[in-house]
Amino acid sequence: MPQSPLERLQAFTSQRPDGRHANTLASVYHLLKHNEPKLAFNPTVAPAQFARWKTKVRAKLRELMHFPKTATQPKPRMIFSQPRDGYRLERWELFPEDGVVTPILMLVPDNASEQNKAPAVLCIPGSSNSKESLAGEPELDGVSFFNRNPQRNRMALHYARAGMVAVAVDHPAMCENDLGVEDPNHDDVVWFLIWLGRCFESLSTFHKLRVVHWMRTLPFIDSKRLAVSGHSLGAKPALLLGLLEPAVRAVVWNDFAGNWRTRQLATMLVRRPSWQFVPGLIEWFDYLDLMAALAPKPMIITEGGRTDEIALVKKAYRIAGAPAALKVAYYPKFDTPAKRPFDRQPIPTGIDDETYLQYANVDVPNHCFKETLAVPWLKRILK
Repeated sequence: MPQSPLERLQAFTSQRPDGRHANTLASVYHLLKHNEPKLAFNPTVAPAQFARWKTKVRAKLRELMHFPKTATQPKPRMIFSQPRDGYRLERWELFPEDGVVTPILMLVPDNASEQNKAPAVLCIPGSSNSKESLAGEPELDGVSFFNRNPQRNRMALHYARAGMVAVAVDHPAMCENDLGVEDPNHDDVVWFLIWLGRCFESLSTFHKLRVVHWMRTLPFIDSKRLAVSGHSLGAKPALLLGLLEPAVRAVVWNDFAGNWRTRQLATMLVRRPSWQFVPGLIEWFDYLDLMAALAPKPMIITEGGRTDEIALVKKAYRIAGAPAALKVAYYPKFDTPAKRPFDRQPIPTGIDDETYLQYANVDVPNHCFKETLAVPWLKRILK
């Protein structure tokens, strides 16, 4: 099978009069190209219909997540509490379902108390960050990977210094959740989860949902001022938590905004990490549709994307009567229309992923947590 996107474009072009394909991957590309998601956002919808559409999206999303029904689990357990400059660092173990322990780090500002409840934010890293890096703590023994812009990626520490309780978690099968496994392979987790009727993203979201529920019970947290902040790989569970959990007041999407279907069609089904896929999701909606369904809940997109695609999400917030609840910022490299020449060009097919990211206004070397945008925005939203 041809490997370059341009070679695949040629191979995926049917030479038959009926347009069919003997090559199975080419036929899958055809299916993806010619089947729009059934619950895609319609930007011309009336407000009443928009509300009904959001209800359908949330119901279908919850169905696709296949969250388990769990028995009562042990209460969370504190492992230690240590003073830091202006806050205390606590390590806890939570038990979201049978056989599972979820370690977390929590940064509690010194002025947070039962008499002075503080806003709180769940912090979810990218694929190259640990909860320790989010908290500004040394990495655990056995955890080592490339962390671009480590000072900026101290997401939880930035929020704590702004007066918010910040809870940092790891992804499944990464960092502490992968210690002790020789030659770890994330695919092993993904494929066996699928065999169980679940997937990486649903497992990740479910465990973090349990963390959110626990955070709401803490006496020094104001349960009405709780948000979720996700960077890169962590942006997706942050969005899903915002959609599925009413207690989540706001969402920080620290990534560029775009549809995965568009990206895969442009790059001719370039291979993606298996943990990026949710079985059945693209039959119903894509991530811009899910962003639209979040309206009017406050959300910030910190790393832009294609302006025409972001316009769909902005339209949803206008329909919901809350255009100011959505904030969009671009990378400095693309922060004015004059710096975004690809906005005026359709995305071609048969391109590699690096070229696609140019069309999506993504400055890859500067892909990191944007604390100068996210922290003051969230502080204002949570007041």
